[in-house]
Amino acid sequence: MPLSTFEGFLETLQPHPLIDPNISLNAYKALDLSVDNPELKTVDVSNSDALERYIWNYMAQHKAKVAFGGYLERRGIYNRSDYFNQENPEEERNIHLGLDLWIEADAPIYAPLNGVVHSFKNNTNFGDYGPTIILKHKIEGNDFFTLYGHLSLASIKDLKVGAEVNRGEIIATLGTAEVNGDYPPHLHFQIMKDIQDFEGDYPGVCNQLDLDFYKTNCPDPNLLFGLV
Repeated sequence: MPLSTFEGFLETLQPHPLIDPNISLNAYKALDLSVDNPELKTVDVSNSDALERYIWNYMAQHKAKVAFGGYLERRGIYNRSDYFNQENPEEERNIHLGLDLWIEADAPIYAPLNGVVHSFKNNTNFGDYGPTIILKHKIEGNDFFTLYGHLSLASIKDLKVGAEVNRGEIIATLGTAEVNGDYPPHLHFQIMKDIQDFEGDYPGVCNQLDLDFYKTNCPDPNLLFGLV
């Protein structure tokens, strides 16, 4: 399916919110974590505690309950990890491919659509996802996948591949920095048209050389939710 057709299909869906549906959209605030944000020049983004203070202070200033954003942002927060860095700058993975929702640890995560558990895994590399769930969806004849990263360990403890998931069902809770790859608590949500051969994992950050492929395979998650 061409990207434009798939994007149009996503916009027709009516997903359940990923987090507490009682939180008004007015309580969501866009957050810029790109290298172009001058406010981050004075923040040690390699330090999870410092980054968390910046995010929570930002949310408090804007009276927000949720901060969101990140799709195709070029970020400096991955420089701390060898898992993302390469000797060739063009191969450095620093372009974010998902939607981040920043909210407190242990917040419940809801399935936005009906599906089944495709796979799950604890991705323990420094700066990685930590506990991760991937769902497979088949809607109106269209197969696609969604990824939920930075979860709690309890989220994958009793999970089974192939288990059915209903729209609006709680599927996980958010993890702390100790288990989620050393980040402030947040959900990384990503859409994949083709999961390729991945199980329990899929690149959530890419380099400039591969950007065209990932933009096609991982469309903007905000097409589902319409956050502004």
